[in-house]
Amino acid sequence: MPNHKLPILEEKGFVVLKKFDKPVPDSEFRHMEYVDWKSGGDTNFAPIASAFGDMECAGFWDHGKPDKDGIWTKNAEVCPTLVEWTERVGARYGRVRTIKLEPNTEQDAIKNLHPDDNNRLNPEEEGWVVRAWLQLTDNPDSYMIVREDKDDPSTESRIALPKGAQFVVDSQRLWHAVWHPGPGPRYALIVSFESGPDLERWIDSQLAEQPVGA
Repeated sequence: MPNHKLPILEEKGFVVLKKFDKPVPDSEFRHMEYVDWKSGGDTNFAPIASAFGDMECAGFWDHGKPDKDGIWTKNAEVCPTLVEWTERVGARYGRVRTIKLEPNTEQDAIKNLHPDDNNRLNPEEEGWVVRAWLQLTDNPDSYMIVREDKDDPSTESRIALPKGAQFVVDSQRLWHAVWHPGPGPRYALIVSFESGPDLERWIDSQLAEQPVGA
């Protein structure tokens, strides 16, 4: 039996939701402990939930488990709004972390397009793991670039990144990276969620208004 996937992601592999309506204090994501972990550019990550609550960003499979049932790290004490956002979704979550991305060029972003490894060790009878993003800084001129085929621009879509933007991506299916012109670093929350009724219910609840970006 193949992993359960969400119908709303079947066509494009992503869905853009309405803006998050609650302010996130800068102190929650700027004052956490970050580790030097590279993904899609010059990045650092602050682990909020990891495989066993340690301050590391390794894949859960390194610890013999799928990317589910994350355990809060000490960073969770610094970011109650982000913890609440994650738990409010109601779905099983794995990796929870914020990303700090330094400015780059469009060419850099396209060079750094990559798929994620979300479903290693994921039992077939359980839900497919996808990722949700919450944009924390206001970067309306920055974009998440997604492609079905890394080398085919005709398969590309772009998601704008103003503050509060929320979107869900089947990031194992789609090649993706962020083009962030700057001037300062871009911050966002990234959470791995299990596809299923809970995640589907939350996505439906976030579709009521005109979505951000396209």
